[in-house]
Amino acid sequence: MDKFRMIFQFLQSNQESFMNGICGIMALASAQMYSAFDFNCPCLPHYNLAYGLGILLVPPFILFLLGFVLNNNISMLAEEWRRPQGQRGKDPAVLRYMFCSMAQRAMIAPVVWVSVTLLDGKCITCAFCTSVPVETLGNASHPGLPQGEMKRVLARIPCKEIYNGQEFIANEVAVRYLRCISQALGWCFVLLMTTLAFLVRSLRPCFTQAAFLKSRYWSHYIDIERKLFDETCAEHARSFAKVCIQQFFEGMSTDLAATRCHPPRKAPADAGEATEKLLGITDQGTMNAALKSWHRCKPPLHLHPPALPSSNGWAGEKQPPVHPPAPRREMAAYYSRV
Repeated sequence: MDKFRMIFQFLQSNQESFMNGICGIMALASAQMYSAFDFNCPCLPHYNLAYGLGILLVPPFILFLLGFVLNNNISMLAEEWRRPQGQRGKDPAVLRYMFCSMAQRAMIAPVVWVSVTLLDGKCITCAFCTSVPVETLGNASHPGLPQGEMKRVLARIPCKEIYNGQEFIANEVAVRYLRCISQALGWCFVLLMTTLAFLVRSLRPCFTQAAFLKSRYWSHYIDIERKLFDETCAEHARSFAKVCIQQFFEGMSTDLAATRCHPPRKAPADAGEATEKLLGITDQGTMNAALKSWHRCKPPLHLHPPALPSSNGWAGEKQPPVHPPAPRREMAAYYSRV
């Protein structure tokens, strides 16, 4: 169990590197999925375009959503966006920074899928085979056919075994033409995505360095605050359950001692330590109010000195007046009488 806890803590401390590794694995998986995918063009005029563009665009959209699902910060972003204003304001720049950071990682696998698909050329060949310029690449002296019949013949170009339009245009010529266009689009897409990534990663901090640092700092703060809050809640729940169970067995031992005249056992020494970890919240109603207040009215980001205790803002109660120690009060009363 300790080894698993150490691994979990390591992953939490290196969450950004871990998420980058997951995105890289998803990118490799998307390329392997496409290579293992059995592409079968329907070779019908009314279905080729939908099938080819569907294979080109639908899997990247699914991979993009999976990139958000596998990112643990999506729930934190939604919680920060939907929480009430309370005593702490919400900075839209921080929310945009968090969303852009997650979107950049989620875009890796879809970009790889689209790039591999375009460079392979099967989807473009299937989708746009009916748009091949027969007058330029084919036999211009052959008597023409009706438009519908011509599209039916050209739709069979990806299916070499059933293609019967060699007298119009050779199958190899049409496939090479469409594949060259697809590969050109693929390399242009790779160049565009690489340039865009360079601009986003390198040039954005140069123009708004102060705003960029501020957004990154508070996004890290929100992440760390949520983790520490969850850890504190887990520790409080463990201590609360421990004290409740110990009190239950102490009560049972007292009842047994009263009926059977056995002396009750002493409470364990760690009961006081567990009680100290409850931080003054020792009942269910108060804990529910604290959790509800944390969501509705988070405390302001302003630290006060320990010598001047103040309320967190969730209970709405006034602090008791701070009285001087007893010897000082007696001395003050003595001098007032004198």
